[in-house]
Amino acid sequence: MRLYAIGTSYLRSLSVYRNPMCIRMFFLGFSSGLPLLLILGTLSFWLREAGIDLKTIGFMSWIGLIYGCKWLWAPLVDSLKIPFLSNRIGQRKAWLLISQLTVMIGLLGLSMGDPRNGLYCIAVFALITAFASATQDIALDAYRIESADSSLQGALAATYQTGYRLAMIWSGAGAFALASFYGGDNNQYSQTSWSFAYIVMALSMVVGLLTTIFSPNPIKKEVAIQTTSKGKRIQRFKNWIQRTCIQPFTDFFYRYRWQAIIILLFIATYRISDIVMGVMSNPFYQDLGFSKQEIATISKIFGLFMTLLGAFAGGILVIRIGLYKALLLGGILSAVSNLLFATLASIGHSIPFLIFTISADNLSSGIASASFIAYLSSLTNTNYSATQYALLSSIMLVLPKFTAGFSGILVETVGYEEFFILTAILGIPSLVTILCLMRLKV
Repeated sequence: MRLYAIGTSYLRSLSVYRNPMCIRMFFLGFSSGLPLLLILGTLSFWLREAGIDLKTIGFMSWIGLIYGCKWLWAPLVDSLKIPFLSNRIGQRKAWLLISQLTVMIGLLGLSMGDPRNGLYCIAVFALITAFASATQDIALDAYRIESADSSLQGALAATYQTGYRLAMIWSGAGAFALASFYGGDNNQYSQTSWSFAYIVMALSMVVGLLTTIFSPNPIKKEVAIQTTSKGKRIQRFKNWIQRTCIQPFTDFFYRYRWQAIIILLFIATYRISDIVMGVMSNPFYQDLGFSKQEIATISKIFGLFMTLLGAFAGGILVIRIGLYKALLLGGILSAVSNLLFATLASIGHSIPFLIFTISADNLSSGIASASFIAYLSSLTNTNYSATQYALLSSIMLVLPKFTAGFSGILVETVGYEEFFILTAILGIPSLVTILCLMRLKV
């Protein structure tokens, strides 16, 4: 009877995913996750295949620092109205629509570039895509937080993360498969095959565009601003600065006081091992002799299943064992999965072990990401959802992205095996801070 009760309770927990908001968040998560690898992981494989050195590829990953700076313009996304669109379809949907269209333009621009003689053009369109993608994330995070109360955030985070991870498989394995299919010979570089793949990826953003158009507006509580001189432009500007740029930050520190330091330290280190490792994973596959078709097939079959399992498991774990235990488990699994890459480096070209490594990496990343998104959402005041979530998620990215820029130099110095071991060690500080937060019960 006890086992039956436990099974029944888990089935009830799963029913939350039938909520219409969870379904919408799946498709919006797909739109959010699509650009990331196309300007980082998939792009790094493309660059390596075109003969670009590891040091340059590592430095190109600094484009990802744009995601760590999105808090700078998040106040604009929170309060600046887009002419015509904001009044017609709502503030959040207007920013989502504009950013999604810009991502499409950026990806089409990338499709026209050639790393061998136009690396500057590639970098410019990658920057445009990254900026638009980060802006989409700001608007989408605010939309998600404002669309449901805290009890549903774990499930929304899980479906968002599922769509996000599926998009990463499509923009990774899918792009490899398209480039391999169109280019024919896996052992010969073909610029037109990569152009074809990026055009298809740009068109895939239609998923997000249609979801945004047909989604309802969230209900948001407005922040009341008292002023005795509303008619004066200078005073109105001061009030706007106070409301959009200062209050979101002071509110966070007022609520958490000195414990905010530990929270921010945890956020800054939680995903560092994954992000630093991820920059070199695709060049690693290429240097180890795996073809685009092999990577695409393995990621599509095993990576897809483990991604779905990890993301949904993360959402259920948050409900069943609590947020901090889920975060701790995700952190441990992420660090351990990096050691599998080190083992693969010592084994060499092994399809079975590549399957095991990619499967474990996707599972651990799904659990860690779903629980982490739920945690960041729980820290956010809905009055300042876009700005505060952008600030927190930016802190998550700045240190890892900056460190990742030197990954190419590190690989050229110590080799892939030692590099992956070092990235696993980078995950230890976050585990220590999780235990501190659990003890403090923040």
